[in-house]
Amino acid sequence: MTKTIVVKIGTSSLTQPETGQLALSSIATLAETLCDLRRQGHRVILVSSGAVGVGCARLGLTERPKTIALKQAVAAVGQGRLMRIYDDLFSILQQPIAQVLLTRADLVQRSRYLNVNNTFQELLGLGVIPIVNENDTVAVEELKFGDNDTLSALVASLVEANWLFLLTDVDRLYSADPRFVPDAKPISLVSSMQELTDLQIQTGGQGSQWGTGGMMTKISAARIAIAAGIRTVITQGQFPRNIEKIIQGELIGTHFAPQPEPTSARKRWIAYGLIPGGKLYLDEGAIAAVVKAGKSLLAAGIKAVEGEFDNQEAVQLCDSNGDEIARGLVNYNSEELQKICGRHSREIPSILGYGGADTVIHRDNLVLI
Repeated sequence: MTKTIVVKIGTSSLTQPETGQLALSSIATLAETLCDLRRQGHRVILVSSGAVGVGCARLGLTERPKTIALKQAVAAVGQGRLMRIYDDLFSILQQPIAQVLLTRADLVQRSRYLNVNNTFQELLGLGVIPIVNENDTVAVEELKFGDNDTLSALVASLVEANWLFLLTDVDRLYSADPRFVPDAKPISLVSSMQELTDLQIQTGGQGSQWGTGGMMTKISAARIAIAAGIRTVITQGQFPRNIEKIIQGELIGTHFAPQPEPTSARKRWIAYGLIPGGKLYLDEGAIAAVVKAGKSLLAAGIKAVEGEFDNQEAVQLCDSNGDEIARGLVNYNSEELQKICGRHSREIPSILGYGGADTVIHRDNLVLI
């Protein structure tokens, strides 16, 4: 049966840790593995980091750039070189590839979001392996994915993939960082995100010297993917052949079981594609109505409004501690909400001087996080 498979490989798996130079043998094995999957009839997308790391090596830089401008310049040097290497390897294997560079802005606007999906579907239908990276050369800070773990999960969600593989420099998720805690316990299966929270895993922050991710970003990526019904696996990038073994049923790495009832594509776009413009702090009654009863959000349940945003922009819905519980598209801008928060819907016309929507966020435009 044909599967859609998204594979993300990080800088730590693409490069040698001591020098930052490309680990060509690992990349060649990855290319062979992906071509084998294609020959078996699967649709394959590769999300590849490495442009900045390759650019650093090409320019003789000894550490990752700190400023946005320098990082963008280095990425411009590295991206072409990285694609040249991929093209050489895949050409030997007679497998066509395509470069797809994305910024967050491509997923924020609904029409562009759908157009990106159409492009992927056409490429996959042609038997091409798209190679995806963030367009570091033009991405501005507020419209960045931040890491390719998040990008890979959003791409997997967009194309409604069956599998997402996050290839990294460790073999699986552990109860603590095994580099510093010798008795850290390996975790083979996470059946729900609640289970992951209960484990209170000390996942650490940043990744390697050359990469931007860490185990925390992989868990966040898994959260996005399993909400879309995608089985997600963290496994070691040094052994790409394990991807085939895992698909055939071997329990290698850490598996995140997908939600049995995936969130709809539109709600996934609201939850993860958009960038929230502000926060609404809710009282207990509103939280219960939204979370437990699945109702729309009314102005009466809002205690405070934070940020500046227009109507139909995404906002975060938070409890009194500031923890996000949901996200949605608002029917009022921030200035209007400042005036009507805590008030009954029937009072809105007299407060604003004009009639508006009865709901601040309709339940069809609201998704629990």
